[in-house]
Amino acid sequence: MYYLKRIFFLGIILTVLSIAFVWISNVWIVRTSNNKVFNDVSNIPSNDVGLLLGTVRYLKSGYENLYFKYRIQAATELYKAGKIKHILVSGDNHKHGYNEPEDMQQALVEAGVPIEHITLDFAGFRTLDSVVRCKEVFSQNKYTIISQPFHNQRAVFIAQAYDMDVIAFNAADVPQAYGRKTRLREIFAKVKAVLDVYVLRTTPKFLGKKEHIPL
Repeated sequence: MYYLKRIFFLGIILTVLSIAFVWISNVWIVRTSNNKVFNDVSNIPSNDVGLLLGTVRYLKSGYENLYFKYRIQAATELYKAGKIKHILVSGDNHKHGYNEPEDMQQALVEAGVPIEHITLDFAGFRTLDSVVRCKEVFSQNKYTIISQPFHNQRAVFIAQAYDMDVIAFNAADVPQAYGRKTRLREIFAKVKAVLDVYVLRTTPKFLGKKEHIPL
């Protein structure tokens, strides 16, 4: 019975510590990125390159993914306002028929961005990969990240941990009901970001040779 009580109280302590770590990780990332994230295109400083974080174009239901749609709109708005000169699209194409960078490139061209002002990164399997590869592979240490607010916060946090001078532009967020599962996952994604950067020292899956962005 004594040992059962010890195990019970140990379980309570571990649960409380876990909840505290989740809360601290999320607050830490939001607060440290707060002054680097912009909503208004007229107020955001200019950079040569915008890093557009990838997502799938269509949902399993066949409908267009609003996260995709709004990120394309945000990147196009920045480009046409002269706030960025070139767009680096970083996403996943790990299996046949699934290619986030090419889908985003097509959508950007349809929206009026010249194809010669778009570079594709096919090894952006995770946010950390996209952010670190932007520096290590594409030689960009000062750039603008483009995604939804919750995603931008995490990307800016990772970039700052790698000594990059970044800002972020918020794409329109999706309706509350539409993005409920994504927001729940994001709580734990922020915890994973803290662990990746400061505990696990996670590196991108692929780095490879340097690639040139024509500016």
